[in-house]
Amino acid sequence: MTDSSSALRYVLKHPATFIGQVLAAFRDNQGLLLAGAVAYYTLLSIVPMFALLLILLSQFLDTQLLLDTVGTYLELAAPTRSGELVADLAAFLAHWKVVGVAGVLFLLFFSSLAFTVLENAMAAIFFHRARVQRRHFLVSAVIPYVYIGLLAVGLLAVSLIAGWLAGLGDGSVTVLGQQLSMSRTTAITLYLLGVAGEVLLLTSLYLVLPVGRLVWSHALIGGIAATLLWEITRHLLTWYLTTLSFVNVIYGSLATTIVILLSLEFAAIILLLGGQVIAEYERIGRQAD
Repeated sequence: MTDSSSALRYVLKHPATFIGQVLAAFRDNQGLLLAGAVAYYTLLSIVPMFALLLILLSQFLDTQLLLDTVGTYLELAAPTRSGELVADLAAFLAHWKVVGVAGVLFLLFFSSLAFTVLENAMAAIFFHRARVQRRHFLVSAVIPYVYIGLLAVGLLAVSLIAGWLAGLGDGSVTVLGQQLSMSRTTAITLYLLGVAGEVLLLTSLYLVLPVGRLVWSHALIGGIAATLLWEITRHLLTWYLTTLSFVNVIYGSLATTIVILLSLEFAAIILLLGGQVIAEYERIGRQAD
């Protein structure tokens, strides 16, 4: 019996025990503290990263089209507050030439912080690998910029699709017998592309960030599960923040930062919990062998 089949049989026979092991390991690894660090550095990185991407892509595409596309995807990460981030990016993009070379280097540095901290958090989650394997520091230094490059390609592709759909006019199309306006079709297409992008991004993070080689099917399952859980959480957060929350009253001018940080905290917890599930599944397979 292989390690994987042994682990699967154990999980199917003892699901509650496995969940308990995952939560206990997450607590022992100080998962909430790690998630807080990831959320904080993501908050520092998100504007510089998108600013860098917009500077690059605005040389080839319409700026407003890019901002609309970025706003759609920021809504996936920071529900109810993406408008403020897009406004900040638009203001920066209008005057980016004054920042000079030093400013671009600043953007490059801060845009990579989130990936670096996330890699360290994954090392804590997958500590059983880190004990026997090490990653060269140059590889760790390059990984964030590879991801930023891939995000640029994805943003370019989605912007082109959005521009093409918008260019079809204000007519309608028939999908499964239902008449959909082109504006609604564009919104649905961007949302579905965003969800697919979430799955691919999370799957790749589970594949790349832990040292060693992870079974791709485990990473894909983790990516799909984390995406579904985040989509549920994101909609619940949106409902809460728009109906019950007093955050604007309590925090005043800091409300936008608090809401974004809270959203990123939940996202980081889900991401690291997915990694913890994979790590515990691996350890069970080794123990059962």
